[in-house]
Amino acid sequence: MQIEATAIPDVLLITPKVFADERGFFMESFNQRQFEQALGRSVSFVQDNHSKSSQGVLRGLHYQIQQPQGKLVRVVQGEVLDVAVDLRRASPTFGHWVSARLSAENKRQMWVPEGFAHGFIVLSESAEFLYKATDFYAPEHERAIRWDDPKLAIDWQYAGPPELSAKDQQAPLFQQAEHYAE
Repeated sequence: MQIEATAIPDVLLITPKVFADERGFFMESFNQRQFEQALGRSVSFVQDNHSKSSQGVLRGLHYQIQQPQGKLVRVVQGEVLDVAVDLRRASPTFGHWVSARLSAENKRQMWVPEGFAHGFIVLSESAEFLYKATDFYAPEHERAIRWDDPKLAIDWQYAGPPELSAKDQQAPLFQQAEHYAE
């Protein structure tokens, strides 16, 4: 398993070692010891989520202002562009974002730590997206930021308008959104 920092060092990109032959493949999709060694801290996952979306569906940018969730995300069918935005006011990368293409083919994963907004857009005909979360979903603390915020200027690498939920269509801009103190 190869674990590397992105342009925002707290966001990690994980590439598993895949053993493939004419019968198929085998890979270790998660190893607690290697993951915690790369993070430099202990992490407990308490919830796994699985979604399926059609091409052009954009989910995000979501976060929980209390009970923040760290997310280890991957795609098991299709391809997405996955995005993490640093919302920690005390961070030198506050307001910066990173992205990575995650697909069933490349089998890469991204670690999105607590204190970040997260979103993705489906680039393939459809995609199944899995993520492990470090805290439980708390709808009363859920927040969102507009996907097309001009200050963030995220390159979603998708031509045409995305398909959004009503909630995401009404999300506030980055400047009006709640941020984390640390």
